[in-house]
Amino acid sequence: MAIVQSEGFAHVRLTVTDIVRSKAFYDQVFGWPVAADESAAVNEPGVRDDPARLYGGCVYQTPQGALFGLRPVGAEEFDADRTGLDHLSFGVSSRADLEKAATALDEAGIPRGEVTDLTEMGAAILSFQDPDDINIELSAQL
Repeated sequence: MAIVQSEGFAHVRLTVTDIVRSKAFYDQVFGWPVAADESAAVNEPGVRDDPARLYGGCVYQTPQGALFGLRPVGAEEFDADRTGLDHLSFGVSSRADLEKAATALDEAGIPRGEVTDLTEMGAAILSFQDPDDINIELSAQL
């Protein structure tokens, strides 16, 4: 028996090197409504240390109800080979939506991988990198 009975993720927050650049990227790619935003105040004294001010970051409301946040940090580059985050995957409705996303990413000049069927897992994926080289994946059930 599990120790905790969870209903899934409530929110995820990524640390980013440049909040303005990352916010523009996620605005362009997903276009989710912003639930809270302190990014304009990121350079004000004390903001990066204040959880009530989101550390100078922003939070999006995803269609499923979970929150997705960005928090500015220092200039250290992301590395998927270190302990921590490997990648982040967002669901889409169908494989056809992955193909549409591939075309839209191409039109936006965002480099991407191929739509790949992972038949043994019952899913198809499409990967691309955010401005901090964090691997973002779109996934659809087959």
